[in-house]
Amino acid sequence: MPIPNPIPFQLTKEPIYDHCFSGDRKFVAITKQNTAEIYDLSNNKPKLVTVLEGHDKTITAIDIAPDGKIVTCSQDRNAIVWNKISGTGASATYKSTLVLLRINRAATVARWSPNGLKFAVGSSDRIIAVCYFEPENDWWVSKHIKKPLKSTILSLDWHENNVLLSCGSADGHVRVFSGFIKSVDEKPAPTVWGDRLPFQTLCGDYFLNGSWIHDVKFSTNGEFLAFVSHDSSINILYPSKNGQEISIPDKFYQVKTSFLPFKSLIFINNSKIITAGNDCYPVVFEGNENSGWNFTTSIDDPIAKKQPTKVITNEDDEELNQRDALNMFRQMDLKGSSSQEHSGLLPTIHQNSITKIRPYSYNGQNVAKISTSGNDGKIVIFDV
Repeated sequence: MPIPNPIPFQLTKEPIYDHCFSGDRKFVAITKQNTAEIYDLSNNKPKLVTVLEGHDKTITAIDIAPDGKIVTCSQDRNAIVWNKISGTGASATYKSTLVLLRINRAATVARWSPNGLKFAVGSSDRIIAVCYFEPENDWWVSKHIKKPLKSTILSLDWHENNVLLSCGSADGHVRVFSGFIKSVDEKPAPTVWGDRLPFQTLCGDYFLNGSWIHDVKFSTNGEFLAFVSHDSSINILYPSKNGQEISIPDKFYQVKTSFLPFKSLIFINNSKIITAGNDCYPVVFEGNENSGWNFTTSIDDPIAKKQPTKVITNEDDEELNQRDALNMFRQMDLKGSSSQEHSGLLPTIHQNSITKIRPYSYNGQNVAKISTSGNDGKIVIFDV
């Protein structure tokens, strides 16, 4: 069943590997090759206002803290924190601060903790760098989580307590670590993941299907995990609550699907998950600990749609849109038809793989709207 009124924005013709919105949702920051671009969406028409330049190679991830700080990481093995120092909108200026990651291979993912006091960076160096600010020296430093990581870190997610950190990697493992920094964090309350949490404590290590783990997320209440892997499955695990061996979950549900591999997921609430990936449209799974989990519906379902959706574009793409319109009329003249089978367009809004799902707005504790980015250069907002 299609969700009504999705809002698509065509920001570039190049892949967007990650994106993040400002707190007021007026601005969106995206990755674009070795730069990050910030667009003003307040008038429902994208306008480029700022370009963040500082990386030498492709930016692989971008994230924004509650206070507006932006972090980017790149294949150049660096992370940069961007602080707005003056102005708003098109007149905003940012100060860049290079972070001492101390890694020898590409950085792959970066995520702020919920309170914005630190962030974690995953890498293909089999290292997670937990970074925090030292006011005395006016720089960002990192502490490394190394063991027992054996391959590239593909995804990270912070628990709501700002200490627990889940990661998925290319060795097929999902792990939960403690990212406790003594000078930054307060002692967290006990959770199902453990009571004593000094830095680098391994709170869970799960090897359940052997496929690459593309994304992992804590549930809304932080008491269980979901992850998507390269075998086109979605997996939900509930940790043992009775102190048994950490590699054995109390309950584990794997939903195998006929979709192409998922790349990202998000919890709408504790009983609903939305995933998306190489099939170019989001899908919904619902369930709970007792009854299990199942696929329920699709968002932007291509079977129910017959025509491509009109996309809001950047002003710079107007000439390209005119050429597309001209080509459509040429097809009508030559073949007597403008149907999508002749246009080469998919019936979905996204015309290529979806790379990332983010929460856009909330209704109480539930996510009300999501945003997606894709290899087609689009950002799309879906009402869920």
